[in-house]
Formats: sequence, structure tokens, C-alpha cells
Amino acid sequence: MRRYACHMFEAMLRRLLAPAPVTLSAPEAHLALAALLVRIARADGQYDASEVAKIDAVLARLYALSAGDAAMLRASAETLEAEAPDTVRFTRALKAAVSLEDRSGLLQALWAVALADGKRDAEEEQILRMVANLLGLTDRESALARQRVAGSPQ
Repeated sequence: MRRYACHMFEAMLRRLLAPAPVTLSAPEAHLALAALLVRIARADGQYDASEVAKIDAVLARLYALSAGDAAMLRASAETLEAEAPDTVRFTRALKAAVSLEDRSGLLQALWAVALADGKRDAEEEQILRMVANLLGLTDRESALARQRVAGSPQ
């Protein structure tokens, strides 16, 4: 199983590093989003239990996964994120795989992870601003996504 996972990661990394934009399959898009969630959580140099739990919860909700399957997807994403190319390629691949209407939901998921530790961090916010732009969303849409996650009034 481990050899299969390594092969899958290598194949996905090759596709992400290809000069032409890639089209991800649904499982690859799920893994790419999970890896981006991990990248956001790790951006401030800390990756704690609250962030891990939030990633698992977000993945379970988004993809109708059991807790165990969500944890397995997150664990795979942690490995991929550590070996993955820059955030730009990840996000561009996700943009191609996800409709514009669904991208604000992705941004809300990313904000949920960024805010899971109870604080706003400059590194996480910087990455989220870039990701929102790469997903074709505005700063205002990003702020609204953050507010929805934080429960703030619009």
C-alpha cells in the first residue's frame, strides 16, 4: 500500500510540475485541497491538534467521508504537502478542477483551518490572500468567507 501511495504522489507531483496546466481527477482534487489545507495550517510554523482536527472535519464535511477516511486523506495530504511544488501550482490545478461557484466554499474551508488555532496569523493571511486571487476570487470575497467562518456579521 505504501508503494502505491508513493507512486500516486510521484505521478501527481509530475503532473503539477508539468509546464501545461493539469486537470485533476476528483480524488486528486480532494488530495490537492487537503494538501493546501495542511499548507495553510503549517504556514505559521505551528501545526497543532486543533488544526489537524479542523482539517479532518472539513474534509469529512466536504467529501462526505467517515472520520477515519478523512484522517487518512489528511495523512496522505501531509506527505504530499511536504513534497509538493509551490502553492501557486497547487491552487491553479484546484481552480481548473472546481467551478467558480464552489471556490468560495474552498476558501471558507481554508479560512476554517487558518482560524482553528484561535488566532489570525500574518503568514496564513498572506497565503490565503494569494490563494483567493489564484482561485479567481476577490479580497472582498475572501473577507466574506473569513467572516462566515468566524461567525462575524458581514
